[in-house]
Amino acid sequence: MKLAVLSDSHDNIWKLAQAMPHLASADAIIHCGDLCSPFMITRLGEGAGGRPVHVVWGNNDGDRLLLARNARPFPGITLHGEIAQFEFGGLRIAVNHYPVVARGLARSPEYDLVCYGHDHLAHQEWMGSCLLLNPGELMGLRGPSLLAIVHTEDRSVQSIDLGPGG
Repeated sequence: MKLAVLSDSHDNIWKLAQAMPHLASADAIIHCGDLCSPFMITRLGEGAGGRPVHVVWGNNDGDRLLLARNARPFPGITLHGEIAQFEFGGLRIAVNHYPVVARGLARSPEYDLVCYGHDHLAHQEWMGSCLLLNPGELMGLRGPSLLAIVHTEDRSVQSIDLGPGG
Protein backbone atom coordinates (compact mmCIF):
# COMPACT_ATOMS: atom_id res chain seq x y z
CA MET A 1 0.00 0.00 0.00
CA LYS A 2 1.08 3.58 -0.56
CA LEU A 3 0.93 6.35 2.01
CA ALA A 4 1.36 9.98 0.90
CA VAL A 5 3.02 12.15 3.55
CA LEU A 6 3.10 15.95 3.37
CA SER A 7 3.69 18.80 5.75
CA ASP A 8 3.98 22.56 6.04
CA SER A 9 1.77 23.54 3.11
CA HIS A 10 1.25 27.01 4.62
CA ASP A 11 -1.67 28.08 2.42
CA ASN A 12 0.12 27.25 -0.85
CA ILE A 13 -2.98 26.10 -2.73
CA TRP A 14 -1.02 25.97 -5.99
CA LYS A 15 1.48 23.42 -4.65
CA LEU A 16 -1.32 21.44 -2.99
CA ALA A 17 -3.08 21.31 -6.38
CA GLN A 18 0.18 20.18 -7.99
CA ALA A 19 0.50 17.43 -5.36
CA MET A 20 -3.02 16.08 -5.96
CA PRO A 21 -2.12 13.50 -8.65
CA HIS A 22 0.42 12.00 -6.24
CA LEU A 23 -2.13 12.00 -3.42
CA ALA A 24 -4.66 10.34 -5.73
CA SER A 25 -2.27 7.44 -6.31
CA ALA A 26 -1.94 6.80 -2.56
CA ASP A 27 -4.17 4.64 -0.39
CA ALA A 28 -4.08 7.14 2.49
CA ILE A 29 -2.67 10.59 3.26
CA ILE A 30 -0.87 12.08 6.26
CA HIS A 31 -0.50 15.84 6.79
CA CYS A 32 2.05 16.65 9.51
CA GLY A 33 0.67 20.10 10.33
CA ASP A 34 0.71 23.72 9.21
CA LEU A 35 -2.08 23.63 6.68
CA CYS A 36 -2.70 27.13 8.12
CA SER A 37 -5.97 28.55 6.76
CA PRO A 38 -9.23 26.60 6.93
CA PHE A 39 -9.66 26.64 3.14
CA MET A 40 -6.62 24.33 2.88
CA ILE A 41 -8.35 21.44 4.64
CA THR A 42 -11.28 21.86 2.25
CA ARG A 43 -8.92 21.58 -0.72
CA LEU A 44 -7.19 18.58 0.84
CA GLY A 45 -10.54 16.88 1.48
CA GLU A 46 -11.73 17.53 -2.07
CA GLY A 47 -8.53 16.11 -3.51
CA ALA A 48 -8.45 13.07 -1.24
CA GLY A 49 -11.41 11.48 -3.00
CA GLY A 50 -12.65 9.74 0.15
CA ARG A 51 -9.27 8.25 1.05
CA PRO A 52 -8.30 8.33 4.72
CA VAL A 53 -6.55 11.59 5.62
CA HIS A 54 -4.77 11.88 8.98
CA VAL A 55 -4.00 15.45 10.12
CA VAL A 56 -2.14 16.77 13.17
CA TRP A 57 -1.99 20.40 14.26
CA GLY A 58 1.03 22.54 13.54
CA ASN A 59 2.08 25.76 15.24
CA ASN A 60 0.54 27.86 12.43
CA ASP A 61 -2.86 26.15 12.35
CA GLY A 62 -4.53 29.07 14.08
CA ASP A 63 -8.28 28.77 13.54
CA ARG A 64 -8.65 25.17 14.63
CA LEU A 65 -12.40 25.50 15.12
CA LEU A 66 -12.95 26.53 11.50
CA LEU A 67 -10.43 23.94 10.30
CA ALA A 68 -12.53 21.32 12.12
CA ARG A 69 -15.78 22.68 10.66
CA ASN A 70 -14.33 22.64 7.15
CA ALA A 71 -13.23 19.02 7.65
CA ARG A 72 -16.75 17.82 8.60
CA PRO A 73 -18.03 17.28 5.02
CA PHE A 74 -15.15 14.86 4.44
CA PRO A 75 -15.67 11.67 6.47
CA GLY A 76 -12.21 10.41 5.49
CA ILE A 77 -10.46 13.24 7.35
CA THR A 78 -9.42 12.55 10.93
CA LEU A 79 -8.16 15.51 12.95
CA HIS A 80 -5.99 13.89 15.60
CA GLY A 81 -4.91 16.98 17.53
CA GLU A 82 -1.24 17.15 18.56
CA ILE A 83 -0.36 13.46 18.09
CA ALA A 84 -1.83 10.87 15.74
CA GLN A 85 -1.52 7.17 16.49
CA PHE A 86 -3.04 4.65 14.10
CA GLU A 87 -2.37 1.50 12.11
CA PHE A 88 -2.28 1.40 8.33
CA GLY A 89 -0.97 -1.19 5.89
CA GLY A 90 0.38 -3.30 8.71
CA LEU A 91 2.38 -0.40 10.17
CA ARG A 92 1.99 1.21 13.57
CA ILE A 93 2.23 4.92 12.82
CA ALA A 94 2.61 8.08 14.90
CA VAL A 95 2.51 11.65 13.60
CA ASN A 96 3.41 14.93 15.31
CA HIS A 97 4.41 18.32 13.96
CA TYR A 98 7.56 18.78 16.05
CA PRO A 99 10.94 17.06 15.48
CA VAL A 100 11.77 16.69 19.18
CA VAL A 101 8.45 15.00 19.95
CA ALA A 102 8.75 12.82 16.84
CA ARG A 103 12.22 11.64 17.90
CA GLY A 104 10.83 10.66 21.29
CA LEU A 105 8.02 8.71 19.64
CA ALA A 106 10.46 7.00 17.25
CA ARG A 107 12.60 5.82 20.18
CA SER A 108 9.57 3.94 21.50
CA PRO A 109 9.22 0.31 20.42
CA GLU A 110 5.53 1.00 19.74
CA TYR A 111 5.90 2.43 16.21
CA ASP A 112 7.15 1.34 12.80
CA LEU A 113 6.84 4.81 11.23
CA VAL A 114 6.89 8.27 12.79
CA CYS A 115 6.23 11.34 10.62
CA TYR A 116 6.77 15.00 11.45
CA GLY A 117 7.30 18.46 9.95
CA HIS A 118 7.91 21.95 11.38
CA ASP A 119 11.54 22.52 10.39
CA HIS A 120 10.78 22.28 6.65
CA LEU A 121 13.75 19.92 6.11
CA ALA A 122 13.30 16.57 4.39
CA HIS A 123 14.78 13.85 6.58
CA GLN A 124 14.78 10.05 6.81
CA GLU A 125 16.43 8.14 9.61
CA TRP A 126 16.15 4.66 11.04
CA MET A 127 15.91 4.66 14.82
CA GLY A 128 16.10 1.00 15.69
CA SER A 129 13.26 -0.62 13.76
CA CYS A 130 11.33 2.67 13.35
CA LEU A 131 11.56 4.92 10.31
CA LEU A 132 11.55 8.61 11.28
CA LEU A 133 10.37 10.72 8.32
CA ASN A 134 10.01 14.40 7.55
CA PRO A 135 8.72 14.73 3.97
CA GLY A 136 9.98 18.32 3.70
CA GLU A 137 7.88 21.40 3.08
CA LEU A 138 5.11 21.44 0.51
CA MET A 139 5.05 25.24 0.43
CA GLY A 140 8.51 25.59 -1.14
CA LEU A 141 9.68 28.63 0.83
CA ARG A 142 13.20 27.46 1.72
CA GLY A 143 13.72 24.95 -1.04
CA PRO A 144 11.81 22.71 -3.40
CA SER A 145 8.22 21.72 -2.71
CA LEU A 146 8.34 18.14 -1.49
CA LEU A 147 6.12 15.30 -0.40
CA ALA A 148 6.88 11.64 0.26
CA ILE A 149 5.31 8.35 -0.72
CA VAL A 150 5.88 5.51 1.75
CA HIS A 151 5.44 1.95 0.49
CA THR A 152 4.11 0.12 3.53
CA GLU A 153 5.38 -3.32 2.49
CA ASP A 154 9.05 -2.41 2.95
CA ARG A 155 8.88 1.17 4.29
CA SER A 156 10.76 2.44 1.27
CA VAL A 157 10.31 6.17 0.67
CA GLN A 158 9.98 7.99 -2.61
CA SER A 159 10.56 11.73 -2.34
CA ILE A 160 8.50 13.72 -4.85
CA ASP A 161 10.00 17.07 -5.88
CA LEU A 162 7.33 19.45 -7.19
CA GLY A 163 9.93 22.07 -8.11
CA PRO A 164 10.54 25.52 -6.67
CA GLY A 165 7.95 27.10 -4.41
CA GLY A 166 5.58 29.63 -5.73
